[in-house]
Amino acid sequence: MTERNAHPKIERLIVERWSPRAFDGSEISQDDLDVILEAAGWAPSAYNIQPWTFLYARKGDANWDLFLSQLVDFNQGWAKNASALVYVVSDKFARSDKGNSENHSHSFDAGAAWVLGALQAQALGYHTHGMTGIKFGEAEAALGIPDDHRLEAAFAIGRQGDKASLPDFLQEKEAPSGRKPLAEIAKAGKFA
Repeated sequence: MTERNAHPKIERLIVERWSPRAFDGSEISQDDLDVILEAAGWAPSAYNIQPWTFLYARKGDANWDLFLSQLVDFNQGWAKNASALVYVVSDKFARSDKGNSENHSHSFDAGAAWVLGALQAQALGYHTHGMTGIKFGEAEAALGIPDDHRLEAAFAIGRQGDKASLPDFLQEKEAPSGRKPLAEIAKAGKFA
């Protein structure tokens, strides 16, 4: 693995997480997938609404071809070797016995859930690769997502495979990437 420079107090699991495209095509057990998705569900959310839903398919199951076909062609080319595909959906509304109101943070909260799932996958020896290369507009209908929900993104889960399985132009990118320095992403006070 390429060395990443991070403050030594940052949890190694966070620093070591990266998004390969080369997966080995092995199966993921339902138990491991359940643990990953349950971990995702432990994310914080505004008013504890937990607006996320995870739609998933495991490689070779009855939903696999449908889920794979809802990715853009580029992503289908490598995601076909993943062990599972998960679509992250958020509920746009805060629903309660007092009625429904718009939930401003539904996307933010669903993003927090995806990150916890990615970290749990890493802890179990899997890798994840998040993507928005989805056939938006078509995928919502194909996956039966209601209009009051938003398809946020998808992610692939699997064991890392040999980068030689990828086209040449992707092989050179198949390594952990660096991150912007803290000074570029954090500002005391106002934005400008």
